[in-house]
Amino acid sequence: MKKAITKTEGILWSIALPGFPQLLVGLWFKGTLFVLLEIIINVQSNFNQAIMYSFLGETLKAASVIDYQWLMFYPCLYMFAMWDAYKIALAEEEEYAFLPFVISAYLVTVGLMYSPRVYLFGKFIGPIFFPMMCVIPGVFIGLALRSFLLRFR
Repeated sequence: MKKAITKTEGILWSIALPGFPQLLVGLWFKGTLFVLLEIIINVQSNFNQAIMYSFLGETLKAASVIDYQWLMFYPCLYMFAMWDAYKIALAEEEEYAFLPFVISAYLVTVGLMYSPRVYLFGKFIGPIFFPMMCVIPGVFIGLALRSFLLRFR
């Protein structure tokens, strides 16, 4: 068991599976809770099957197997677990460092809701790739908002 992790290590392990960084530093209850919630939501939403179909180019099939009601929990759990891993790695608190994670969670959730209607160049993007694309503006908006708040506080 490690005593500490870096911010990058926390983010990357959290991307692999929410809860891994917490387990790595010995936060057994929290880490186990994140892993179990991830597995429950993943299984109930048919997320892995939709990921497989999406990567095989069958985005319409992915949309047909997804249980959107269950998958809507995933962005917030995923981003919160990632934020928690990032926070664990901080030597000292950084003001508003949570904003990129929070804004990304909001935008990915909204992206998931709109994903059945989004086409790019006439091609259906689907419930996996469109929400993933929403992470990018979420991070940038969160960083910009953080910068603004730090500058004008």
